[in-house]
Amino acid sequence: MARANAVSKLSPEHKKQLDDRLFSNGFNGYVELESWLRGLGYEISKSAIHRYGQKLERKLSAIQASTQASLMIAEAVPDDGDARSQAVLSLVQTELFNALVALQDLDDDESIDPVKRLSMITKAGKGISEIVKASILQKQHALDVKEKAEKTAKEVQEIVKTGGLSDETANLIRAKILGIAE
Repeated sequence: MARANAVSKLSPEHKKQLDDRLFSNGFNGYVELESWLRGLGYEISKSAIHRYGQKLERKLSAIQASTQASLMIAEAVPDDGDARSQAVLSLVQTELFNALVALQDLDDDESIDPVKRLSMITKAGKGISEIVKASILQKQHALDVKEKAEKTAKEVQEIVKTGGLSDETANLIRAKILGIAE
């Protein structure tokens, strides 16, 4: 098995400080970080810090991209027909999939207890299951709404026709109800 990540040996307080320094320095200055950690009594190479920094930067970038995508969806897509809900479900599903892939990558990391790893995989699997259920319910809801709108439009069209309006007017009213008028 591979050896444990050197950064994982840091105390939680020092790890948080390292994360803060990496972020505030724009993920640069690894020589200074190595010296700082040495001053705290740790022997961690700048290469190990750099590897850790790259992983942290990728995680932060993924979180930032997901957040930006969610904001863009919220601004650009009205919640008609639950389009925004479907987009959010898709984002969450993607993140859960990425988490599963990351857990698979931990195979060579001795610092992760196999029982804890299995627990994380189980939780991710349950999360994916919940997302799939939510997606199915969302699609069923959209289908129900569409069917009700079509039924209502058809009923209104019949009422309008029996009321003496033209086919063109009846079709216009039907299109307005279904939301397909321009």
